[in-house]
Order: sequence, then C-alpha cells, then structure tokens
Amino acid sequence: MVVVDETPGPGDGKAPLIMGHIAGPYGVRGWVRVVSYTEPLESLLEYRPWQLRQGNTWHCVDVVEARRHGKGLIVRLPECRDRDSAARYAGAEIGIYREQLPAPQENEYYWTDLVGLNVVTLDGRELGIVDHLMETGANDVLVVRGEREYLVPFIQGQVIDAVDLAGRWIRVDWDPDF
Repeated sequence: MVVVDETPGPGDGKAPLIMGHIAGPYGVRGWVRVVSYTEPLESLLEYRPWQLRQGNTWHCVDVVEARRHGKGLIVRLPECRDRDSAARYAGAEIGIYREQLPAPQENEYYWTDLVGLNVVTLDGRELGIVDHLMETGANDVLVVRGEREYLVPFIQGQVIDAVDLAGRWIRVDWDPDF
C-alpha cells in the first residue's frame, strides 16, 4: 500500500475525485461492500488504481477481485484476508485522479466541473454559485446558492443556454422569482 497526502494529485495538484465509498465488510474472507457513485455502478471498476481516503490520508490500492452483487459491488483489496482486515476500510472514500476519466463529449460535463460555476440569467442577473447537483430521474438539477437557493433543471437547449467552463459561468433561461 502506498500512502500519499491529501493535496497533490498527479499532474494537476488536486486531490482525487470521489467516486464512491466502502460501506463495510462483506462476508468473512476479506471482501468489502462498495457504494459506487458512477452510472452504471460497475464503471467504478474500470478505474484503477483506486485512491482510498481514510481521515486526511490517501492510500493507493489495486483491486484484487470485484463483482456486482445485488444492487452494489463487492471488492477484495490487497491485505484483506478476513472480515477484521476488511472492516478497517469501512467508511473510506474511493477516489480517482482526473486523468483517469475519459474526456467528455461535446456538450457533456462532469458534475465536478459544474460545481463552483457562477449562474446568470439571459438578462445578466446573477443567481449564485452551483453548490452541487442532484439526480431526479427525469434530469439532473443544479443546486444554486446565492441570495436564496435555486433548483435549476440541467436541460440543455431549454433551461441551460450556455456553459463556459473556462469563463466559469452557466447562462440559464430561468425566472429568478420561480
């Protein structure tokens, strides 16, 4: 196991992107239950190695074995040979470095790229900053925090007029009084 500190990531000087977490041990042979934040959830298994954060420390680990199990994943990590050794990873966040992700297609965005962008209406009124996104089933929703909180559907061509990652803004066709 390699230990790296929390701040640097290879190439970009940033900490890994959180892609899931370890829920706890599974069985008695050293496997762990994993909650994946990827869609589909098995996509998490394509990114290797993983960075595991426990406290303020990142550990680089390779996945020994993995498979889908019910509505989640189960994984065996190095040095996990029994339930007790697997239990010490409970609650660890799973991260990967940005360089491990494929480049998004045109008009596609990673949620992490949208967080922190300034949101303005077509007439130039500032609504606030994207705090986070949430999935509703029908579409993703920007949670914008400013003078108040706005829930803005991320529907390109209807509500989302333009996204400028370099300029750090999103222009929306949205009534601030809604």
